[in-house]
Amino acid sequence: MMNSRKEGDDITSLIAMTNTSDQNYGSMDTGVSSGDRNVFSDGITRIDFVLVWEESLAGLKNGALEKDKSSPTSQDSHMKWREDFLSRLQANGINKEMREVLQAKKKITYVLLSAPWSVLCYYAEEISLQVPLQVVTTPNFNWSEKMLEKTKIPNIMSQDVPNLPPDYYTCQFRTNKLERFLGSENKETFFKTTQRHQVLYEILARTPYGSLERGEVGIDRLLSEKAFTAAYPLHEGPFEMPKDGSVDPKALSLRQILHRYWARWACWYKYQPLDHIREYYGEKIALYFAWLGFYTGWLLPAAVVGTVVFLFGIWQMVNDTPAQEICQSGNEYVMCPLCNICTYWNLSSICKTFKVGLLFDNGGTVFFSIFMALWAVTFLEYWKRSNAVLTHRWDCSEFQEIEERPRPEFTALAPLTMRNPVTGAEEPYFPEKRRFRRTLTSSMVIVIMVSVVLMFVIAIILYRVILSIIIYKSNNAFLIFSAGRIASLSGSVLNLLVILMLSRVYIYLAHFLTHWEMHRTQTKYEDMFILKVFIFQFVNFYSSPVYIAFFKGRFVGFPGNYYTLLGIRNEDCGAGGCLIELAQELLVIMVGKQLINNIQEFIVPKMKSWWQRRQLRPTVKTEDEEVERKGQVDDAAPWETDYELLVCEGLFDEYLEMVLQFGFITIFVAACPLAPLFALINNWVEVRLDAQKFVCQYRRPVVERAKDIGIWMDILQVITQVAVISNAFLIAFTTDFLPRLYYRYNNEGTLEGYVNFTLATSPSSYNANHTQCRYRGFRDQHGHYRPEFFHLLACRLAFVIVFEHVVFFIGRLIDLMVPDIPEEVEIKIKREHYMAKEALAENQVLSEVIVKEEENLSTDLRRRAKIDKLPASHPRQRDSSPHILKRDRPPL
Repeated sequence: MMNSRKEGDDITSLIAMTNTSDQNYGSMDTGVSSGDRNVFSDGITRIDFVLVWEESLAGLKNGALEKDKSSPTSQDSHMKWREDFLSRLQANGINKEMREVLQAKKKITYVLLSAPWSVLCYYAEEISLQVPLQVVTTPNFNWSEKMLEKTKIPNIMSQDVPNLPPDYYTCQFRTNKLERFLGSENKETFFKTTQRHQVLYEILARTPYGSLERGEVGIDRLLSEKAFTAAYPLHEGPFEMPKDGSVDPKALSLRQILHRYWARWACWYKYQPLDHIREYYGEKIALYFAWLGFYTGWLLPAAVVGTVVFLFGIWQMVNDTPAQEICQSGNEYVMCPLCNICTYWNLSSICKTFKVGLLFDNGGTVFFSIFMALWAVTFLEYWKRSNAVLTHRWDCSEFQEIEERPRPEFTALAPLTMRNPVTGAEEPYFPEKRRFRRTLTSSMVIVIMVSVVLMFVIAIILYRVILSIIIYKSNNAFLIFSAGRIASLSGSVLNLLVILMLSRVYIYLAHFLTHWEMHRTQTKYEDMFILKVFIFQFVNFYSSPVYIAFFKGRFVGFPGNYYTLLGIRNEDCGAGGCLIELAQELLVIMVGKQLINNIQEFIVPKMKSWWQRRQLRPTVKTEDEEVERKGQVDDAAPWETDYELLVCEGLFDEYLEMVLQFGFITIFVAACPLAPLFALINNWVEVRLDAQKFVCQYRRPVVERAKDIGIWMDILQVITQVAVISNAFLIAFTTDFLPRLYYRYNNEGTLEGYVNFTLATSPSSYNANHTQCRYRGFRDQHGHYRPEFFHLLACRLAFVIVFEHVVFFIGRLIDLMVPDIPEEVEIKIKREHYMAKEALAENQVLSEVIVKEEENLSTDLRRRAKIDKLPASHPRQRDSSPHILKRDRPPL
């Protein structure tokens, strides 16, 4: 049943605190170390979150601060919102302390927030935090460690990272079962720092500050309205190592450990400390780095095979018979002009270009295409297994199905409420019909934007044709000879610039549309946003390569009967063929985009950080002089130091870059076997650049839970299917593989005369007014297709069908043979469910006996005791008989 929402109901559902502030908070032993500076002025109360706002000051006169009167209306409304917001936080149990820093032209106010025990317990149960039941003592290994250990090969990738976070069996927190959880005797250390951050952010995200009907709720809205300038949890101290360098590694903070063992360039060949990353940044960020490391590791065999295929192409350059025929043909083959104002040219002039094309168009590309298709399928299957292991170890196996709550913005803006059929709770509701209409409208916008992209593709095609005409009219012999290559290369660069420009515009539009669609959960919101952007980016990045691979040079016609578009003759492939142009386009877009992104990720954050530190250096300007604080960065308060860092903008751009790269190395791999090698080199750099950004340059993000990489996995699977089809058509219709194979079959295994076989002679009607010339095609002197064309067409279609079926069949076998969840993980999941049931049951007492994992999880076979006879008073029972189980038996 749906109910209309009232403002009073919204406030009750958003702030449902039944406990007031803990009166004894701060009087107990907190366990805060003496060197911890993330505390209130009392030296005890832990800082869980920081809010910041800035106010402009006109100057200091007579010791009084005069506020800038330039925009009194917005300043007054912002002040009212802040006061209302902070008062609601304090009324609901949050402790706060305010600090001010005066500068020459502004005042920066820091609000330090801390959640007392009662608030933590309430919201930990509300948002289903996982807390420990028992330590897991089974060591964790990855597949490469096991393989190297079995083969007795030294593992140079391994490193001994100190303070490994322990692994626990966990279950959802319940206040009334507190004594059954590990560490419950110490209230100050029971909840992890990241869990305290989660609780504070949940409260901040659902706290109203004005009218709910206008959506005035939550810290995100306040940040967008610029009432606050920042909201962030604190880093755990500096990332730099102590200057004396004599500190024990076990005494390092978690941030220092991540910098020393992960974010330095010297660690480029080492395993990533994923458990430490998860402990500091949460599961969502840790899963991204786990996937990126896994993907990079799997690129190594692909790069090796691709390099071997490329070297095979170099060998074929020297020994290829058609290449020798072209280079030695002299004036034998006079070719028809490639455009209306172009001149005749000799086929021998493309000797070097044709040989370079053999690097990408050779027999090895067929093998490599099949290899990469199976590589992609196997990679995704084994990632599912690794993902299952990690998410279980990190307590996220059932996160989305059970625990994920509605988004705070959805909670505030949904017009109706409806009883959840699963939980029975009254929850905000947005009608599906209205969402469907909004989604349909968003789809129309996407179609319009995709049409804009295709218009730009057509414009770039016309640009190449027009530029070629201009070059031919220049009467410069060198430029005329290279006209095709100049037009193609400049068109690729221009296409890259257009791609980057349109991407920025569309991402902003996708944010607006997804917010307007009103999705219930954060996962659904992100999935729909990602899907919109990827559809656009897929067309944006791949439309030009698709055109070159499958359409360019296909609808040209023949001498005397050329086809036109907008009065201009359709673009033909260059003298060296379309495949070398496709390889050039891929390298320009893929490698160019990676270089631009890496330069941006390396330089831009450093420049932004330097400028932000320069702008935020605390100063006080008086009438006589400007006094600048002389203290070093180490003397600044932690909240000031972190405020100088950059805002973490999430993982969307990082995932998008990698997924687009995955598309380039799979969909068009037949045209560029070196693509996996370039991707591998880029990813080695990418891992450390991203690590440095998170450890050194970003403010600490709020922890987010996740059970997988989300919709990106579905996108990768779709790309894998598209790659099989694309490579089948690319090999069949774009490369010379099948024509060469057909010619060998009909000419006793030799390629002598193959060049003449692929060239047609201009029709007699054309020769009456022009010089007789040759052109690529299987036509007779009347322009009609020869029988060989139809034979080759049948071979090509048959190859596509066989290629697809074989690859899809082998991929399906791999899918069936490799289970998504390893058997040992399934056992651990069942055991954890059993322990959670025992811990939360009303009529059970969880034993404090620590059970050895080697005994509990052992799968060794044991011989059963033989029972010959049972007493007459004891009838034979099955092994599963309930009454032989003892109540006081510890859980297995």
